[in-house]
Amino acid sequence: MSSVAPLHRTLEQELQALLRGASLECLVCGEFVLHAGGMVTCPQCNSSLRAELGAEEAPLQFDTQAG
Repeated sequence: MSSVAPLHRTLEQELQALLRGASLECLVCGEFVLHAGGMVTCPQCNSSLRAELGAEEAPLQFDTQAG
């Protein structure tokens, strides 16, 4: 019998998947996100995610507002 593979992913992996377009779910509220102009935004909770261009491994920027 083979071993069970772990299903959890780290926050970094989730953010990278969201930027690549592999995930369409907001990490804050779970609603669908919009991809436009290098930004990923959630129309429900107004959170946004963008990667800085020009970096070998782009640092992630995640902005959200309480409210």
